[in-house]
Amino acid sequence: MHYRNLTDQEISLLEKNRCAAEDWSRIQVKPEFDPQWLHQVYFAGEVHLGVFSGKVEVEKGLKKSSGIYRSYIEDCTIGDGAYIADVNNLIAYHIGEDVAIENVGTMLVNRESTFGNGIELEVLNEGGGRELPICDKLSSQIAYLIVNYRHDKKLIEELIRIIHNYVESKRSNRGRIEKGVRIVDTTAIKNVNIGSYAKIHGTQLLEEGSVMSCEADPVEIGEGVIAKGFIIHSGSKVESSAILENTFVGQSVDVGRQFSAENSVIFANSEAFHSEAVSLYGGPYTISHHKSTLLIAGQYSFYNAGSGSNKSNHLYKLGPVHQGILERGSKTGSFSYMMWPCHVGPFSVVLGKHKTNFDTADLPFSYIDAKSDRSELIPALNLFTVGTLRDSRKWPDRDKRRDPNKLDLIHFDLFSPFIVQKMVNGSKILKRLKDNASREQRYVPYKGLHIPRLMLRTAQKYYEIGIKSYLGSELASHLDKTQATTFDELKQELIPRDANGKGRWVDVSGMFASQEDINRLCENVKEGSVASIDDLLGELRKIYDSYPASSRAWCCDLIAERLGIQLKDITKDHLIAIIEDWKVNAEKMNNMIIKDAQNEFSESSKIGFGIDGDQETRDKDFEAVRGGFEANAFVQGLKNEIEEIGQKADALIDKLESM
Repeated sequence: MHYRNLTDQEISLLEKNRCAAEDWSRIQVKPEFDPQWLHQVYFAGEVHLGVFSGKVEVEKGLKKSSGIYRSYIEDCTIGDGAYIADVNNLIAYHIGEDVAIENVGTMLVNRESTFGNGIELEVLNEGGGRELPICDKLSSQIAYLIVNYRHDKKLIEELIRIIHNYVESKRSNRGRIEKGVRIVDTTAIKNVNIGSYAKIHGTQLLEEGSVMSCEADPVEIGEGVIAKGFIIHSGSKVESSAILENTFVGQSVDVGRQFSAENSVIFANSEAFHSEAVSLYGGPYTISHHKSTLLIAGQYSFYNAGSGSNKSNHLYKLGPVHQGILERGSKTGSFSYMMWPCHVGPFSVVLGKHKTNFDTADLPFSYIDAKSDRSELIPALNLFTVGTLRDSRKWPDRDKRRDPNKLDLIHFDLFSPFIVQKMVNGSKILKRLKDNASREQRYVPYKGLHIPRLMLRTAQKYYEIGIKSYLGSELASHLDKTQATTFDELKQELIPRDANGKGRWVDVSGMFASQEDINRLCENVKEGSVASIDDLLGELRKIYDSYPASSRAWCCDLIAERLGIQLKDITKDHLIAIIEDWKVNAEKMNNMIIKDAQNEFSESSKIGFGIDGDQETRDKDFEAVRGGFEANAFVQGLKNEIEEIGQKADALIDKLESM
């Protein structure tokens, strides 16, 4: 970019406007520069100035003339159309076009910095050993591997090397404020890069970090915020006196209302208000809205923390070395207490105060409640609650990310190979426990919990309903799309062309993947064929994109296993039976969910309605606010779904029989 020296006439006019410089010869300007838009500015070091003209919208509805007013500028480049006013110290920054900075105490880069990149967080385990170096290209999947695969020393060394190489590319003694940024009424910004169109207003302190804003999805940082050692990604809002220290905030995350976090990561579409986080691994859709909630040394995703939820990492002798895992879709009730270590299976609900360590990883959709003398487990019960189904369907609609480059790879399916394999394992576990239990037993112990013996058979049946619904739904989806005209052609389609998808599946912080695919990726990293962070993100994207095919391969494999045959030997009768099972069990599941929804319209639900009237007034008030059960859109949707599944099942059976 071409710059020139100031003319004597321009210097004279600047001095007339009460501007000064250590050395005017070190001030360079664009050819079209007009000095009339600079007043009471002191320049030090090397400064490059663009062209100031027109108005800049500093805040909504408030426009001011482009230029520099009442500020100290040192070693900076300032782009065209910028507005800078009342900045005590602006040092070592490249300021982009159309930037507005007003009433700021200090903005400086005072040393060589990587702007938050490379800071190591003690995530998941306060005692260390799972250190996570953050960077502005960190995804929840990369973090998952670094944090959870510490058993593979070579892999961790290579992943850390990849991150370190990228971090070094960010090192500079100059900061950047990109195009369209607005910074108003802020006390101090030190060693921080700020991406385009970010809005920073009333912020107290930003130090050693990066704000990864973009035009498609700007970042907003608001009143009273203090952030030290951080990365805040596109679409996120951090406001209302939040305090972040050594914390990574992913894309489209809302943080505020005095929330505090240290040594924590919070990935896409999460919300964190009021509460406290320490060594938190918050996967996508981690939600904490309430005061007195402590998320400490735990790993979560698609999680909802009840008010006052407490994760205890006390009772230690060698330091705070304990940790806990709550797999996707789990919830904790108000004032629930869990003493780490614990591992909770997917879509489970934890109620009450638990003082034992337990593991329900292979028993998803469970209720875990604290009784006076025990922690009680009811497996599979949450499979049939309206809340579980509603949650799974609302998450895709609540993906707020508008950044075209979505870092976290998220699968939303309620039933997936990862979840269904746990239901299969759970069914086997419950059968074994049932077969080995005596009739005299009221409770059967299981990994720190007690299961009512009489629930073993029922819960096993519940898992089977879910498994059969999944198998039939997946088969129906394939039959809908198939171009096969003969059964032999269809049978060939059902046989997977490669082994991808078979075996164990994992939930890599929001992304479903076969363990084999993840292991293959890890081997490629160790061998050096995945050399950069972009390579790593690309390989993870391939696994993500392969999910439909890999999932179908796993499903077909499960069908063969449960039938006790090879897929090449499958018959029409086998497939028709699977479709018929789907029809029956999907109807059962939806009817049980509808029954659960009906409880939301019970007599007890109407308590507090019609405050000044009789029962008739109460009922009318309830209906005016909540509507009626029969007219409820969610309930109607489930009823329609039952009818549609029945019709589709009959049509697919006819299709199979005609082949």
